[in-house]
Amino acid sequence: MGGFASTLNNYKAATAQSFPPKPKFSTDQIPDLAGRVVIVTGGNTGIGKETVKNPSNLQALLEHNAKVYLAARSKSRADAAIADLKATTGKDAIFLELDLANLASVRRAAEEYLSKEQELHILFNNAGVMWCPVEMMTEDGYDMQFGTNVLGHFFFTELLMPALFAGVKSSPDGHARVVTTSSSAAYLDTLHPETFRDHPKRKKMGSKGLYFQSKFMALWDEVLIVSRSRSLKGNAVVAREVARRYADKGILSYSCNPGNLWTDLQRYASSAERLFIKYITYPASFGALTQLWGGTMPDVVDHNGDFLIPWARLGRCRKEVYDPKVGEELWSYLEEQVKDK
Repeated sequence: MGGFASTLNNYKAATAQSFPPKPKFSTDQIPDLAGRVVIVTGGNTGIGKETVKNPSNLQALLEHNAKVYLAARSKSRADAAIADLKATTGKDAIFLELDLANLASVRRAAEEYLSKEQELHILFNNAGVMWCPVEMMTEDGYDMQFGTNVLGHFFFTELLMPALFAGVKSSPDGHARVVTTSSSAAYLDTLHPETFRDHPKRKKMGSKGLYFQSKFMALWDEVLIVSRSRSLKGNAVVAREVARRYADKGILSYSCNPGNLWTDLQRYASSAERLFIKYITYPASFGALTQLWGGTMPDVVDHNGDFLIPWARLGRCRKEVYDPKVGEELWSYLEEQVKDK
């Protein structure tokens, strides 16, 4: 009965966050970010782009004078986004080539950044894939959703930790932040390590189950960092583990459910699914609110490692995310995968 009640509560939480109250936070509340350096992964489309620039001309990262790196796989798409941002805000973002599905590319991106900058004040681990075909694997042989949403961001964050530590020293509030995008999908499943690579159970789980898992894992890294349900749960676990490990060094880490948003993440959904999803989603600009709140506002300083929910509110994920054993096991696994990369 307890298991059923827990499952029911998780579904209730996910459903409630699909219909959030009117936001009290707006981007014009963001403080001046002059002197601070920010990376947004996946910043050329969807909520990543909205995190860099709010389309309603409300002030956001560029308009609040941050130096912004847009980390993305496609240079042509990134250049188009940067041109659009320039036209709207009058400010230039900087392209950083990053393919999270290729660990060698992740290392190159981190090394390129560290060759140009000594400090990093805010890292938005925003990029991700959702519901891609089960046959899709990363360059290193991992499930595409786990490899992109969880492992790639974990490696990128760890490689950038020296710059984040330096950012702590020059940040006005004495912290550097990592905000990781998770999802309400983090409530829907836990971890199944055998599915991280090719395995019969991985195919049986399907693309949606793998996505839920990845978003569960996002909470694990919890510095301010987030297949998708399981990969999303991984995001949550990792984000929390980052907070636990680095809080004494000034690092704040959060994972967040940005809300139900209409973005190109739905490109792998069927026509029927897309039709349904379109009726229960919000514009991508809403999704940037929770990320920006976690990444810039003083309200969340005392809530390191927490799960943020739409729109810019404190929440709580499923109980497994807060289990130190789950975090320790996932962290050890991820470290092992990248130790020779």
